[in-house]
Amino acid sequence: MSGWTLGKYVKDGQVDYAGLKREEARLDEYLKLLEKTDSKSLSRSDQFAFYINAYNAWTIKLILTAYPGVKSIKDIGSIFRSPWKKKIARLDGQILTLDNIEHDIMRPRFKDPRIHFAVNCASKGCPPLRPEPYRGDMLEAQLDQMTRLFINDPSRNRFGKNTLYVSSIFKWYSEDFGGDTAEFVLKYAEGKLKEKLKGKSVRVEYLDYDWSLNGK
Repeated sequence: MSGWTLGKYVKDGQVDYAGLKREEARLDEYLKLLEKTDSKSLSRSDQFAFYINAYNAWTIKLILTAYPGVKSIKDIGSIFRSPWKKKIARLDGQILTLDNIEHDIMRPRFKDPRIHFAVNCASKGCPPLRPEPYRGDMLEAQLDQMTRLFINDPSRNRFGKNTLYVSSIFKWYSEDFGGDTAEFVLKYAEGKLKEKLKGKSVRVEYLDYDWSLNGK
């Protein structure tokens, strides 16, 4: 998404969906730009950034299709089809689902667990939406920053009584994190969290996920 759109409507991970709805035409212009982009012509890092931005932009578009009558992205789905399986994203000459972008393209192609801290599912339990677009030439730093931000947020991950309490993201995508959640968390942990984890064998428990809308 353009820096203008994100910077104006995303603050501290909260999204001003009412404001985006008023200027939805600007978002549609951006989505058309993505549709026209030949991702195969991009460098690997630019491709990665392209798909992250596309996923996040199309997630916002999905929310706007039901806004303001939506309190959770799950409200948009049904018992027969989840919102992540709706064919909405026009990319690479196809109409894709959000699951296609994440699980069929990004995860197998780039094999980078930091994906899970860059894509946003429009929920409070998700890693915060970055207030600027991802860029190939800055991607490593951006992914590292978002990963550290999420891991060191005590409302999402915390340590107590020899137990590491972490987001359910680590359970759902355990294989992406090498099967050792504590080791991955330690790699990006800072301050007291790092001190508590270092050199210890800890039990891991998963926190309930907050699917309520990440709106203001």
